[in-house]
Amino acid sequence: MDWEKMFLPLASGFGITVAFMPLFIGYFQMKKYGQEIREEGPKWHQKKAGTPTMGGVVFLLATVITSLWVGLWQNQVTATLAILLFILALYGMIGFLDDFIKIFKKRNLGLNSLQKLLGQIIGALIFYGVYLYDGNVNQLAILGFTIPLGYLYGLFVIIWLVGFSNAVNLADGIDGLVAGLGTISFATYAIIAYAQNQTDILILCLSVIGGLIGFFVYNHKPAKIFMGDVGALSLGGILAAVSILLHQEWTLLLIGFVYVCETLSVILQVGYFKLTGKRLFKMSPIHHHFEMLGWSEWKINGVFWTIGLICSMLTLWIIL
Repeated sequence: MDWEKMFLPLASGFGITVAFMPLFIGYFQMKKYGQEIREEGPKWHQKKAGTPTMGGVVFLLATVITSLWVGLWQNQVTATLAILLFILALYGMIGFLDDFIKIFKKRNLGLNSLQKLLGQIIGALIFYGVYLYDGNVNQLAILGFTIPLGYLYGLFVIIWLVGFSNAVNLADGIDGLVAGLGTISFATYAIIAYAQNQTDILILCLSVIGGLIGFFVYNHKPAKIFMGDVGALSLGGILAAVSILLHQEWTLLLIGFVYVCETLSVILQVGYFKLTGKRLFKMSPIHHHFEMLGWSEWKINGVFWTIGLICSMLTLWIIL
């Protein structure tokens, strides 16, 4: 793809998101639909109660529309692009239902964990079926080495998509954090896709980046709207799917290092509490720990984005 053509999905994703987000925010404000804040969370987050949420709907629609029209224009509507958009739509729908229940039932909990997990597993299995149908093989590629897994690779796909979908969702706890981290992550995979000449994946990544930058205009502190599970779950699922389709699965552990740390902090917190009755962190996920230490949201964002950027640059240095 020429550099000039690469600007189109970026501009389209950004433009659609920026144009329609004010209408979305205005509708939620008019109907008084807003985020419910957990009582056990940081006390200063209570002032965020009532802030419109589900902003992921807008940038996901912008991503789908942009990917399709740019893909059609460049003859890149492939099975790869189709399955990526399917995962985006399905995981987004799971998040949408979760958010919908929270908002309209006026409670902080939406779908239960089993319902979300079942939907995510079904999506991962469909992804795996298309992955094999498209001629891919059941093996992991790690730093030039290949590890044949047979159909155990299907189990890996499930763990990868479900795990990182939830990991990104855990990281979505303060204004602008995931919008910035997601932009860095998808930009890294866009570079890898460009190097591999996988134009269909490149179009998808650039469309997501444009949408996330447009969303950040309204999501930076103080946020006018939150992403919601509809955005975070789908972003994590798509990141995992992209890493698989680029045959660079291992890179997500480094590119997504912050997401991994957020998840580990929750696991360690729960495990440590069950063993000792004490807390390992002041609060988990770990971004809340730093909030409790007195860090501002901007400082947390800056540090976490920097870590994400350094890890992504290291990844590119290793493989390119």
